[in-house]
Amino acid sequence: MSSNQATVYVVDDEIQIRNAIGSLCEETGHQVKLFASTDEFLAESLGKGPSCLVLDVRFPGTSPTGLELQRKLAESGVPIPIVFISGYSDVRVSVEAMKRGAVEFLPKPFREQEILDAIRHGIERDRRRLAREDAIREARRRVEALTTREREIMLLMAEGLVAKQIAAKLGVSDVTVKVHRARMMRKLELRSPVEVVRLIDSMGREAETARICAGQPLL
Repeated sequence: MSSNQATVYVVDDEIQIRNAIGSLCEETGHQVKLFASTDEFLAESLGKGPSCLVLDVRFPGTSPTGLELQRKLAESGVPIPIVFISGYSDVRVSVEAMKRGAVEFLPKPFREQEILDAIRHGIERDRRRLAREDAIREARRRVEALTTREREIMLLMAEGLVAKQIAAKLGVSDVTVKVHRARMMRKLELRSPVEVVRLIDSMGREAETARICAGQPLL
């Protein structure tokens, strides 16, 4: 499977609903995995590519409800986008699901285009998340390649200081600052102080700055 191909997980105890949604998703080029209960889904190892979860709200027996599964995933740090479907009209449940970040809440019966649009939005959201995570990992990789002095200069540049001010703060010459600054910019593949600020912001400015100052590996 291509790493760019999306996976749609469908969790519903009604086999007709599962199969119908699964067929629609396969027709649009997605990989599909079907589950009859939330317990079955929880036993699944999720892939690393973009994905979306189509989840019924209620399940018979002792299986967790859709909202309980949503909460479990959030607590476990699994950020998969969720499209809820339900055969019951419950405003309280739908509001709670949306407040917790659900992509959509569709009452049954829904139109094919409605479910496809909701899944598409969920997959697009997940693609953006994965792209952000890739960018953060790349930024951290570059920063970790810097020397301690280069990190110091990077942080002072991000505060808006020019070479002469940085030299005074660090107790070194302007020439020394400019040499280290040039090396730092080359390693980071950046061209301006504005790009330095954006780089640090992309990593989560406060937490990452503290680690950079301490010379610690970035998370």
